[in-house]
Amino acid sequence: MRTTRRQALKRGLAGVTLVAAGGLVWRAWDNGAFNPGEGPPYALWRDWRQSRLDGTLAVARAGILASNAHNTQPWRFTVGPRGVALYADPGRHIGSFDPFSRELVLSLGCALENMVLAADAQGGSTLIMPTEGRRTSKLDLSLPVAILMPERTGAAAPPLFDVIDRRHTNRGPYAVGRVLSPALKAELETLADMPRVRLMLVDDEPRRTDLGRLIVSATESIVADPVMAADSARWFRFSRRDIDRHRDGITLDATGLPDLVNVAAKLISSPSPELADRQWLGATRDVHVATAPMFGIIAVEDSYDLGSTLDAGRLWQRLHLWAAARGLAAQPLNQPAEWVDRDRQLGRPSPMKTALASLTGNPAWRPTFIFRLGYAERPARPSPRRAVEDAVTREA
Repeated sequence: MRTTRRQALKRGLAGVTLVAAGGLVWRAWDNGAFNPGEGPPYALWRDWRQSRLDGTLAVARAGILASNAHNTQPWRFTVGPRGVALYADPGRHIGSFDPFSRELVLSLGCALENMVLAADAQGGSTLIMPTEGRRTSKLDLSLPVAILMPERTGAAAPPLFDVIDRRHTNRGPYAVGRVLSPALKAELETLADMPRVRLMLVDDEPRRTDLGRLIVSATESIVADPVMAADSARWFRFSRRDIDRHRDGITLDATGLPDLVNVAAKLISSPSPELADRQWLGATRDVHVATAPMFGIIAVEDSYDLGSTLDAGRLWQRLHLWAAARGLAAQPLNQPAEWVDRDRQLGRPSPMKTALASLTGNPAWRPTFIFRLGYAERPARPSPRRAVEDAVTREA
């Protein structure tokens, strides 16, 4: 009798184990553990090369593949016989992270740079930029922020055009101690050829340590701000179901975890917003800042001027494409600039603004975008993108 009971117990435990294992496998499959970067949300990355020279629609497709804040993809495109118009999409605003729409316009600038590259690859283009005096905080949503009219001038395809689909944000660790050569740094600095923006590289001590501390401090402040934390949580996409439905936002695949850790993370329930914020803070401190051999600052004279902010976004996109072409990794770390905006929104003094100004060496130039650059330990995974028909309106 005792043997029979023991055998029954073993069979029961085996059954429970099998069911539990089956449940874990199902959860991992349901969360996309076995097919990261595949399926309709990633189709534009995969299929872009087949249609990258397909007229004005290809110009809009290139824009959709641009870098953007929190992967909100805050753009709309109108494609007509004469060109492509770029508009802001207010429904994709980050709330308290971006009270003056500065980062939304930075994202539009990134899209615009890709669009110019795609139009030039087909023979050239004329770009109509906003008139002077327009503000990021007072966007007239009925007006485009830029219009691009492709032409047939016979111009050669720009070198960075061919890496549009290879550019991904790398949030994993970078190789500590492996720095950019003087030749690469010089090449990088030549990309900032716009009069309304300045590029500042920070790879010397103690400035690199000081900027790293500001990035961590700003992240701590954001996580502790209930409104900002809630606005951030709206863009978490931790289940495959959410990715398929929204095709935007921050995903586990894009956080830079090693392959096995990424799979393990998908075996468990999606983290709470509080846990996700703590993990983000930990990654910022222990990975993003700790392994960054170089930071960069893009500065403008007026943080909320529409044209300057578009140019700053264009420069970031250009830098990121250049990095992809040179085998380098890059990641925005713009928390300090976001916290300056939050201080301004709440009408309080901003020690962060003062600290950032001391790093630039010229208070007339204000940091609007901060990033890190280096050699990644592993490749980045793509982020989801909305379908062309969800972002593009065609005119007859």
